[in-house]
Amino acid sequence: MTAAAKDLPPQPAISAPILATSSVHMSGTAEARLMGSAVAGVSELMLFHPVDTIAKRIMTTESRLVVSSISGTAGNLNAAVFKESAGAGLGTKFGSLFPGIGFGAVYKILQRVYKFGGQPVLKDWMRIRYGQSFEAAFGHNGAATMLSATSGALIGIGEVVLLPLDALKVKAQTAPEQLKGRGVVAIFRTEGWSLYRGAGWTVARNAPGSFALFGGNKAAKIMMDVGEDG
Repeated sequence: MTAAAKDLPPQPAISAPILATSSVHMSGTAEARLMGSAVAGVSELMLFHPVDTIAKRIMTTESRLVVSSISGTAGNLNAAVFKESAGAGLGTKFGSLFPGIGFGAVYKILQRVYKFGGQPVLKDWMRIRYGQSFEAAFGHNGAATMLSATSGALIGIGEVVLLPLDALKVKAQTAPEQLKGRGVVAIFRTEGWSLYRGAGWTVARNAPGSFALFGGNKAAKIMMDVGEDG
C-alpha cells in the first residue's frame, strides 16, 4: 500500500437501497419464470380439474343431495357428480370429470404465467420509480414487503381480463349442453360481455388475496433471511 493510499480517510460502506439501478433488475431469468409458471399451471390443471368439476357440479345442483338413507345420498351424489355417466364404468366416470379442459388449460396456463411471471417484472419497475418513496414510508424491509404486496395486488386486479375463459370452463363443467355444437368464436360473439359477469367480485377477491400472497411471501423471506432465489 502506498503512502498516498494510507493518508486517504476510510470510505463509508455503501448500502444497497431499494432503488438500485436505472434498468429493471430481474432475479433469475424471464424464461425460467415463464416456463415455471406454465408447468405449474399444467400440473395444477391435471391434478385438480376433476376435483374442481366435482365441486362445481355439487354447488350448482338444485335437487336435494343428502337424504335419510346412506344409499339414497350416495345415489344422489353419483347422479350430481357424474351426470349422464352416472351408470357407466369407473373409467368413463373419471373421463366425465374433464369437461372444459381446453378452456381450463388456456385459462390456468395464462393465469399462472401472467401472475407469477408478471408480478416480479412489475415489482422491479415499481422499485425503480417509487422505491425511494416506499423506503421513506416503510423502511428498508417494509418497503420490500410493500412493493411485493402492492405489485401483487395490481397483478391480481388485472387477472379479471381472463375471466371469460374461467366462465366458459365453469359452463362446460356444469351445463355442457349450453356450449354443445358451438365454436369458440360463436360462443364469444353470442355471450359477449356477459362473460364478465361477477368481475367486480373477482377484483374484490383478487386484490387483497394477491396482496397477502406476495406480501406475506416476501415478509416470510425477510424473516427467515432467505434470498430471492431461496
